[in-house]
Formats: sequence, structure tokens, C-alpha cells
Amino acid sequence: MLARRWVACTAVAAALISTGGCADGTGTAAAPVPDRGTVGLAMPTKSSERWIGDGENMVRQFELLGYRTDMQYADDDVQKQVEQIDEMVDNKVRALVIGAIDGTALKAVLAKAAAADIPVIAYDRLIRDSGDVDYYATFDNYKVGVQQGGAIVEALKLRDGEGSYNLELFAGSPDDNNATFFFNGAMSVLKPYISSGRLEVRSGETTFTEVATMRWDAAVAQKRMERLLRGDYGQARVDAVLSPYDGISRGILTALEADGYGSKGRKLPVLTGQDAELDSVKLIAAGKQTETVYKDTRELAKVAVQMTNALLIDEKPMINDTEQYHNGVEVVPTFLLQPVNVDLSNYERVLVDGGYYTAAQVRS
Repeated sequence: MLARRWVACTAVAAALISTGGCADGTGTAAAPVPDRGTVGLAMPTKSSERWIGDGENMVRQFELLGYRTDMQYADDDVQKQVEQIDEMVDNKVRALVIGAIDGTALKAVLAKAAAADIPVIAYDRLIRDSGDVDYYATFDNYKVGVQQGGAIVEALKLRDGEGSYNLELFAGSPDDNNATFFFNGAMSVLKPYISSGRLEVRSGETTFTEVATMRWDAAVAQKRMERLLRGDYGQARVDAVLSPYDGISRGILTALEADGYGSKGRKLPVLTGQDAELDSVKLIAAGKQTETVYKDTRELAKVAVQMTNALLIDEKPMINDTEQYHNGVEVVPTFLLQPVNVDLSNYERVLVDGGYYTAAQVRS
């Protein structure tokens, strides 16, 4: 049944796309794609390249289906995002797709949207503490963390031989529900090695609260890594760093290189990441960042657009998870996409051959 619904939504999209700009054999243009109203897109920030791509992908796909879009970026300002969504509701958008900055701050404005019969799709970040979230489109966030933890285990060959290694932990923003999923997934892999002594966290900072990075800020992560290096390492070396996101990874790398890692025979530690941002893919190609978790946001945008379109044509959107994502009020029906681990061995095949980047972009 789910597969049939998915096919139906895709078929609707294809049919709508095919009506725009085509001509019949006599040279008469086919009917244009109808105006289906406006969809509001509330995105968190332009400081991360992935959110720019997400927004552009959704705008393009909604327009192909005949929808206009009102896309707003809130520059990581929670109140600004609330005001943007409030204005979209006042302007009577047909639906809202929201990449939340603070997943707990939207309760009142979403109640206003619900009163206006405007459906809400949470995009990649779960919106919490509201009963007015209709669907959620994201990746398997727990698996992202599992892949990051697994990359550390694999790189240090912890399943083989003896020896112990020094590890430091970083997590994402405490106001982003995904951050705990990433961290818990990674720790499900790493905790047994920490407990056995194969991995030592010299700072002693091992809880999510201690290692969280507000707003996923690279500068915050860099300062914390600098503090750890000054206070906990001395002549000891950092062998691995769990980082949940490429921007944070680059901040950590800046601190490590300033401390002499990567030069004079001091090997850089294993360093994880997420989102396959171009700058970090270049670092992987250069051997400076160990891995990133690739989430094809082109596919996520498709899911969000198809969910929204299904709702607006009175179809039931496809979902594949009705258990994991309780937002404090209710379980939000979810479609999960699968993340892909990317490292030096496969970045060309996955990202270049897959058309996400060109070889020239990675080399530049």
C-alpha cells in the first residue's frame, strides 16, 4: 500500500511537470502548469551550504508542480523565524515546510497555522512540544551516529589487537532534536570501548550536555577543542574526535592544526563529520578529515515536496516510521531516508559519480 501511494504521488508529479512548456504536433503549446497557490518554506540559516541547497531544491520542485513559494531564512534567529512563519500564515500559504532553529519555540505560531487549516511538514529537524505537526521528513538520524562511531572503530582498528586510544566527543546543538539521535547512535558504538578502556576520554566530558555545541557553531567547537588541548593533553595525543557535523569538524581541525597536528610528524586524529559539505569533502580528499555522513538533500527535498503535494491533493503521504519521533505531545508520522558513510575510499564514486559535486569542485 505504501509503495502504491508513493508511486501515485510520483505519477502526479510527473504528470504535472509534463504539462508545462510542451507542444503538440501542430506547434500548439500544451496547457501551462496550473497555479496551485503558495507554500511557505521556513529555513534556519544560510551559514551552512546544505540549507541553501535544501531551499533551492524545494523551490524548484514546488514550482514544477505549479506551486509558488515563499522561502525565508531566519539567520539562526528563533524570534525572526517565528515572525516569518506568522507572516506566512497571515498571507494564507497553503502549507508550511519548516526547518526549525529551535524545535521547541514554534508551538503558538503552529497553533495559529492549524486554526487556519494550514498543514505543517517538519523538515529534517523535528518540531517539538506541538500537536500541530502533520508529518516529518528526515534521515535515519540514529544511524548517522552509528556510522560516525563505526568510522572511529574502523579507523583505529578497535576490533583487532590491543592498545588504547584517546578520544574526545562533540555533539550538536541542544535545541535540535536530531543532535541527541546522532550522539546516542555514536555512543551505542563507542561506549563499550570506553568502558573497556580501549578508548579514554581524557577530558572526562562524556554526557550530551557537556559536549553539545550550541547552534552547531564551528567557532564554539574550535574554542572548546583549544581548551581541551591546553588542559588535558600536554604530551599526550588526541587519537580520534567524534564530530557530528562538517562545520564543527572544520572548527576542531583548525584548533588541532594550530596545536601542531598535521605537521612535524604529528598525525591528525580520526575526525568524523556529517552533511558532505564541499569544504569538508576537499579535506577528506586531502586526508585531513576521515569521513562524513552524506545525506542526499535532493532526495529529502523530493520527499518533503511529495508529502506536501499529497496533503494538498487529499492523498495520504508515504511514511515508513510511526514509532521513533515523539515530539513531546505525539508521535509524528515520518519518512526516513538512509544516510551513506563517505571517506577517502568512496567519495568520488558516491559524490562525484552520483552528481552531487563535480570533480573540478572537489579539486578546486
